[in-house]
Amino acid sequence: MSPALQKGLRSPMPELRGITWNHTRGFLPMVATAQRFSEMYPDVAIRWEKRSLKQFGDLALDEMAERFDLLVIDHPFIGAATAQHLLLPLEQHLSQRFLDDQATNSVGPSNASYIFSGSQYALAIDTAAPISGWRPDLLEKAGSIVPSTWVDLLALAKRGLVAISGTPIDTLMHLYMVCLGLGEEPFREPDTFASLDGTVQALIELRELTHAVSQEFSTFNPIMVWERLANEDKEAYCPFAYGYSNYSREGYAKHWIDVGGVISVDGISRCRTTLGGAGLAISSRCKFIEEAASYCRFTAGAGCQSRLYFESGGQPGYRAAWNDEEVNRRCHGFFRKTLQTLDEAWMRPRWNGYHHFQNQAATLVHDFVWRDGDARVIASLLNQMTHIMSEQYSTGRYE
Repeated sequence: MSPALQKGLRSPMPELRGITWNHTRGFLPMVATAQRFSEMYPDVAIRWEKRSLKQFGDLALDEMAERFDLLVIDHPFIGAATAQHLLLPLEQHLSQRFLDDQATNSVGPSNASYIFSGSQYALAIDTAAPISGWRPDLLEKAGSIVPSTWVDLLALAKRGLVAISGTPIDTLMHLYMVCLGLGEEPFREPDTFASLDGTVQALIELRELTHAVSQEFSTFNPIMVWERLANEDKEAYCPFAYGYSNYSREGYAKHWIDVGGVISVDGISRCRTTLGGAGLAISSRCKFIEEAASYCRFTAGAGCQSRLYFESGGQPGYRAAWNDEEVNRRCHGFFRKTLQTLDEAWMRPRWNGYHHFQNQAATLVHDFVWRDGDARVIASLLNQMTHIMSEQYSTGRYE
């Protein structure tokens, strides 16, 4: 790991710059792993910076890949990153044995979400999907139980006991979930969002829920929801928001949050939520590739994921960590209770250009669900947008 000597002079000390997102779960484990890695390899310095959760899900990678060596990314950007050659194919820098172990220990489709066009462009160091969460003390005080159906959820919401994440991107993820719960998998056909009738029904179901909760939740992201539940004695239950194990740990917030799977829309089959999480990638402009690859291998490895990464506030992407008894003991069984939901999670498209669709569709759906409009018009627009995206992607003209 020591820098090479050239012409009798020591080469510059490798310094890697990384970008992640701004939360205990996103930032602190990267700082901790970087610190430990530099203690093991003093010739390497790693400095992490952070961006907001919204920027994590919205911003394209080209500018970040230009400025940073290490990137914590969202998997729907993989298609665009591949088309623009922004990230290094990891199979060229990590052993097949290591990558096979990552695949074996994937939580749901997390590992596969970073494989595109035959190459792997990130390691699933973090895994998440929308789950349910609640304050046991407040539900007991209200004489209520955790709902299992959409009807039960609406009844609880009308009592003022439900909090939801309602930002545009979260609202779109909820639409995907409700469509799946109705048997309407989005993008099953290459140029169609879903059937018109199925999308209309899903939109109406979602709007009925949003109209039953406080309108302030239209601006809440998952972090804000979990902070609200954990620190205030208002709402008692969240039916679906991207899970954060931090809030199930003693001492992280005023109260700890219990967690579980999600409800059914039709009263028969449970909904499937939309895969999130984060992958650790290397920019194609990185000058210290060997050092960057070694750090990635360390951070995504079994030992680090189950101990240092988790203990620093991280939410591991390595399956053995999710089944680890000590990890689960320290967060009221968060990982054990939600693993099935993660294993069943649905993976969004990763086509070059999908993130443009996601940004535009999120605003469209958010405006309808939280305000008003014609569900059939919105459903038609989503199909038209999907068709245009598919056509432009297939001909290589997407901009």
